[in-house]
Amino acid sequence: MRRPNLIFIMADDLGYADLGVTGAHIAPGMDGTPCLDRLAAGGMLFSDGYSNSPVCSPTRFALITGRYQYRVPAGSEEPLAGRARGVEGMGIDPAHPTIPSLLAAAGYSTALFGKWHLGYPPHYGPRKSGYGTFFGALSGGLDYFSHVDRSGVHDLWDNETEVESQTYMTDLITGKTVDYIGTQEADVPFMISVHYTAPHWPWETREDRAESERIGNKVNHMDGGSVATYRRMIAHMDEGVGRIVDALARRGMLEDTLIVFTSDNGGERFSDVWPFIGGKMDLLEGGIRVPLIAHWPARIRAGSKCATPVMTMDWSATFLAAAGVAAHPDYPLDGISLLPLMDDPGWDPGRGLFWRTTHRGQRAVRLGTWKYLRVGEHEYLFDLAQDSHERANLREREPARFAQLKAAWEAWSEDMPGIPPGARASLVFGEADMPRPTH
Repeated sequence: MRRPNLIFIMADDLGYADLGVTGAHIAPGMDGTPCLDRLAAGGMLFSDGYSNSPVCSPTRFALITGRYQYRVPAGSEEPLAGRARGVEGMGIDPAHPTIPSLLAAAGYSTALFGKWHLGYPPHYGPRKSGYGTFFGALSGGLDYFSHVDRSGVHDLWDNETEVESQTYMTDLITGKTVDYIGTQEADVPFMISVHYTAPHWPWETREDRAESERIGNKVNHMDGGSVATYRRMIAHMDEGVGRIVDALARRGMLEDTLIVFTSDNGGERFSDVWPFIGGKMDLLEGGIRVPLIAHWPARIRAGSKCATPVMTMDWSATFLAAAGVAAHPDYPLDGISLLPLMDDPGWDPGRGLFWRTTHRGQRAVRLGTWKYLRVGEHEYLFDLAQDSHERANLREREPARFAQLKAAWEAWSEDMPGIPPGARASLVFGEADMPRPTH
C-alpha cells in the first residue's frame, strides 16, 4: 500500500474567524477565502482546534517534535527573539528526533518552505533537523518585500545560502512549494511544511511595496495597517493554497495527500476571533482556538465536521501514524494520532489539553467542554459549551469541577520541566502603542 503524501500548511497569527468557513465578518468589497473554504468542504472542518501556544515559536517546537513544547528548553521563550541569534541552547537540538527526521529516515522526501523560527545557525537550522530542502526565513516576522527582520537583518535562504529577491513573500513560499511538488517522483512519498508568514505584520499586500520602503526595518508596523489590508493578505495566502491544491491535482496526487491547514496561534490586532475574546499571547480562546481543516479524499469524507478538541502536536502524531512510522522510543509523543477521527468525526479520546505561559503566569486546561484558566493570581472556570466568550466565571457555582480541573493541571505540570531561568516573553506593543480591549 502506498504511503500518503503529507502537507502541513501553517498560517501565522490567523484568527479563528478569519476564514469564510469559520464565520469571517467580511464587509462588501473585502476579500474572502474561497480556496480554503473549498478545502474544508472537501474534507473535515474542526470547530475545536487548538494551537499548542498562544505565540508562534513554542507552537512550532511542539509541531516539529510531537511533544509539549515545554520539554524543549527554548520552547519557553515566547517567542524566540533576536537575542537567540547564534546562541547555543536557543533552538531545537539537531540530536532531538523530529517529525521530518523520522519521516526522512523512513524514505520520505521532506521540505520546509516559509518560516522556521526554531533557532539560528551555526547550531540550528531546518536541514539539521530533518528537512532535505529549505527555502524561507529563519526568524519570526519579516518584511514581505525586503525580507529583513526587526533588527534590519536580511533573512531569506535557499538551504544554507542567503538569496536576494524582491518578490512578495507569500508568493515566494507558494511558488517554491508548487515547484517542489512538480519535481517529485510518483513512487516516493513526500512531507512538506508550508509555513506562511502571512498574515503576520507588517501589513503589506502585493500592492504595498511603497509602504515596505517607508517602514524599513520597523516591521512591527505600529503606524499602519487596516482590516481591509489584512484581509487582502489572507486572500493572497488563500490563492496560494489553491495553487498548491491545483499542483497536486495536476500530478494526480490529490486523492492520497493529507493536507492540514491551521494557524500557529490566535489572531493579532486586525484579526477576527468571534465568538471568542483575547488574542495572541492570551490563553483565552481567542489566543489558542484556531482555524483547522484536514483534507484527504482517500480517507476523509467530504463535508465532515468535528467538535473533538485537538491540538497542534496531534498532527505530528497523525503524520507518523499515516506513514506507518513509529516515534523514537526515548522521545515519546504527547500528541495522539487523529486517524480515528477520519473514520468517525465523533470520536473523542476524553483527554485533557494543557497550557502554560511565561507571559502573565497563565495556565489553562480544557477537559470536555470545561476550561480552567489562571491569569496571574486570578482563577476561572468556564463551560465553553454555554459560554464560549468566557464571561461567566463558574468557580463558585461548581467548586468540585473547579478543583478537579485545577488538580488535573497541577498533576500535568509535575510531569513537565520547569520554566528555565531567564525565559522571556517579548511583547511587540503595549497600551502606550494601542489601547487593549476590555471585552
